[in-house]
Formats: sequence, structure tokens, C-alpha cells
Amino acid sequence: MTATAFITHKDCWLHEMGPYHPECADRLSAINDRLIAAGMDLFLAFHDAPVATVEQLSRAHPQEHVEGLLANVPESGIRHLDPDTAVCPGSMKAAVRAAGAGILAVDLVMSKEVENAFCAVRPPGHHAEKAKAMGFCFFNNVAVAAHHAMAEHGLERVAIIDFDVHHGNGTEDIFKDDPRVMMASIFQHPFYPYSGTDNPAPNMVNVPVPAGTRGDAFRQIVTDIWMPALRKHNPQLIVISAGFDSHYEDDMGSLGLVEADYVWVTEQLRALADECAEKRIVSILEGGYALSSLARSVVSHIKALADI
Repeated sequence: MTATAFITHKDCWLHEMGPYHPECADRLSAINDRLIAAGMDLFLAFHDAPVATVEQLSRAHPQEHVEGLLANVPESGIRHLDPDTAVCPGSMKAAVRAAGAGILAVDLVMSKEVENAFCAVRPPGHHAEKAKAMGFCFFNNVAVAAHHAMAEHGLERVAIIDFDVHHGNGTEDIFKDDPRVMMASIFQHPFYPYSGTDNPAPNMVNVPVPAGTRGDAFRQIVTDIWMPALRKHNPQLIVISAGFDSHYEDDMGSLGLVEADYVWVTEQLRALADECAEKRIVSILEGGYALSSLARSVVSHIKALADI
């Protein structure tokens, strides 16, 4: 059996937010090129992301909000929803594939077709709140995947891990006070979206870190704070908001992680998944905007998932 699935779709290249915008289709091209250059294409099971349905999206977001976003697409040009987030004619085609990738990934790991999966998709999702698109995000891909696992596969406990440089405010908004889902995250603070520190719910293990935080401090947080809380939660599935803008080469933020840190944390999460989740991990791309470090970090992360 191929241990790891790689899920993407050509429609994820259709979303554009304007020239020189950091969240661009080149991100996925850089990942694909690096994957092939590393010879990884021989070791992965490749899948096209399906379209997430309104019903599936509406587990994480109100149905009228979902339908409003899907209908609010310009025939040409770009329409801004906020200063950071814009839609073009292809945006929703990309967004429903990005959410659909996580759904397929859950189905593949639950059926034991693969042990884990990486979703190379855009737009990202972790800033998308219940009823608000923001921060480059429309639908919350990890939340849609976690809800699918609970609704369709009967899971009672899911963990969401977020190591993006920005706080996953949308994921917290959707799952705060839902005891089935535990979220463990680090994020640069104070920094966009300026959330995650005011009395988080008991199921939120938020660890704000200052600019300049490097891998040794990150590993200490994972070991001392995340892992005890995760073991206590005993998740049946681990979902990763895999943001690589915490890399020291990425000027979107000011943290100091490197590829070895992503490999290390992936190995820790694999060990946890072996312990309590029958090896099941679904990892979904979030941030990462310096193309070289993004591609290197993603391939390192996938190698660790695939145990290569």
C-alpha cells in the first residue's frame, strides 16, 4: 500500500487575487516542481480533489453564507471582500476543490486506502470564520474535513494542529467549546489577525510566540504543551493546518522555523497517530509564500508523512 496520498486539482490554479499577490498559483507549481525533482512522485498516490457540496460546506458554515459566497463571483475582473481577500471568476471553483480535497483525504484514511494524505490546495482556509471570509480564505478546509469525519465516519474525537505563522481564528471560531475537537496551535503574536489570546475555550491549546522564535522553542512547546494535551484528548484523526510561512525565509511573518522543524513535528504527530488514531493524518496546505522555502518545506513534510 502507498502510505501517503497527494491530493490537488488544476482548478486550484484558477483563483487570482491580483498581480503580485503573495497567495498565487505559483505556490502550487513550486510544490509540484520540487516534488518531482525530489523523485517523490514515485512514492505517492495521486488524487484529484472532488467538489465539496453545499451540504458538506454547511457543516462548518451557515448555508446562506456558503450560497452567498458561491453566488458572489464576478463575471470578469476581481471583487474585494476585504483588503486582503478578493474573488475572481475562478475563485469558487478553486475554493470548493480545496475543501473537497480534505473530504477525500478523510475518506481515504478512514477506508485505510492510505495512512495519511497531503492536500496541495488553495485558497487556504484557517482564517475563514463561521460566517466570514477573510485573510485569503473563503471556506475553512480543515473544519470542513473534521466535520466530515464526525458526520460521515462517526468519529468522536478529532485534533487539529496549526503551525502557520498566523493564528487560525476561523478554526477557533468554528470549534470553540466543541469538546469533540481539540485545536493545538502556535502563532506569532502580536500579529494578524490579532486573535487567539483572549480567554480561549478549554479545547483550544493556543500558544502565542514572539517574533524571532526559532525551532528549539517550537519543539519545546510541542513536547511540553501540545503533546500532553493531545494525548489526553486521544484523537481518532489528526488534521493539520500546514502553514509554512513560519519558515525563516518567509517574509510574511517573523518566525525562524526551518525544514528540519517541520520534519520533526510531523514525526511527533505520526507517532501520536500511530498511538491513538490508527495512523490517520490529513494535512492541508495553509500559508507559505516564499516559493523556494514553501516547496522545500512541503516536500520535507510529505517525506516525513510517507516515512521516506
